[in-house]
Amino acid sequence: MPHRPTLAAVCAYVLVAEDDPKQAELLQRYLEHEGHAVVAVADGRAALEEIRRNPPDLVVLDVMMPRVDGLDVCRILRRDSELPVLMLTARTSEDDLLLGLDLGADDYMTKPYSPRELTARVRTLLRRNRPPARAQDPVLRVGNLQVDPVRHEVRADGRQVTCTPGEFHLLHAMAAEPGRVFSREMLLRHLHGFDSYVTARTVDVHVMNLRRKIEADARNPVRLVTVYGIGYKLADG
Repeated sequence: MPHRPTLAAVCAYVLVAEDDPKQAELLQRYLEHEGHAVVAVADGRAALEEIRRNPPDLVVLDVMMPRVDGLDVCRILRRDSELPVLMLTARTSEDDLLLGLDLGADDYMTKPYSPRELTARVRTLLRRNRPPARAQDPVLRVGNLQVDPVRHEVRADGRQVTCTPGEFHLLHAMAAEPGRVFSREMLLRHLHGFDSYVTARTVDVHVMNLRRKIEADARNPVRLVTVYGIGYKLADG
């Protein structure tokens, strides 16, 4: 059984769930070159067992896998985990991409992909999920909404809210400048920091999920509101 190495020795522990042996070997080689410890499994059930036994810092998850597919793995993970998930798929339709994000994936890449871009995406997700020092990034308060980047916690009306890393990063960016209108393109830059296969509708999915979590009525939002023709803003107060 593989053992999780200490973070003093490596950048992070990454689990790769990919049923294509050549793709899995390529991913493992590139990620290990980045300094990560990598374990590869070939199906969704093995991925879930490894995550329960030895929780990783990030999962690279292929959609089309035997036994349990990547979408079901992501759905199961999101019941009680904020583990960063980067999904891989041979499907290219926008609906397929948005389905993965709606299930809680933090990023999505379509095959064929550049291994160098994938390692860059992994770096971004790990950096986003690592809390900054408290002195530099205190709790942000917008009305009865609190965003704590150190503890990676969100509270709405005193109630703790569970967010995926992607949702948290988007909300944190808006809470840092309440009242400012963010276009979808601006928010995508906050989410990825570089060109992405997914479209600006990615932001709409994150916003929809956040509204379910922080609004009393997601269909009539008063916190995370739409500015028609431009984008979104977090209402100040």
